[in-house]
Amino acid sequence: MKKIVIISGDYYHRKEWINASLDQALTLLSENEKVEYVDIHTDELLVELKNKPDAVILFKEDRVNPTEEKIDTWMTEEIDEAITAYVQQGGGWLGWHSGLASYAIDSNYSQMLKGYFEYHPNHHSQVKYTSVRGNDVFGPVSFEIKDEHYFVKVKEEETTIFLTSESEDGSSTAGWFHDFGKGRVCCLTPAHNKEGLLDDSFTQLLAKTIKWVSK
Repeated sequence: MKKIVIISGDYYHRKEWINASLDQALTLLSENEKVEYVDIHTDELLVELKNKPDAVILFKEDRVNPTEEKIDTWMTEEIDEAITAYVQQGGGWLGWHSGLASYAIDSNYSQMLKGYFEYHPNHHSQVKYTSVRGNDVFGPVSFEIKDEHYFVKVKEEETTIFLTSESEDGSSTAGWFHDFGKGRVCCLTPAHNKEGLLDDSFTQLLAKTIKWVSK
């Protein structure tokens, strides 16, 4: 049984929807790939990293109070360094949706991800997610959901893009992965709404990314 740690939920994203998506994805793994997860608060991350879980999933932005005038953030320099050290030493990391958002671009964390969230339109729209031809690590993917369309900036020459997104607002990268030291990093931009998070095609993809980062 593999163990993963998840930090989920923020001002704009409901923890119960995220964890329901994760639960659904984990039921798709075969018996010899079974994973259990522990849901923690950001204050517990340093301790959990020392226990060297098989992977960590982050679905939480850095801003603690995004609607207030004075913004507080949770990722300290100590946590930033601990995360990258954990992955370099063989850990797995899945940066999922808001786990890519509002972190300092020049931080060790963002540099490890090789990409970051730039913006999304104020409205939700039908977003089509499609796998990149010739990249079958996670199998062929094609599904459409109503979503918060994330537009991201990615260092394409330093990672492998496996998923793209397209809507009436344009197109963007939606998924990428790479090795980082002895560890593995995967980034995934969908999904925001409950319906998208629980979409069967999406949770099938989520399960495959979790399997990959937790090897």
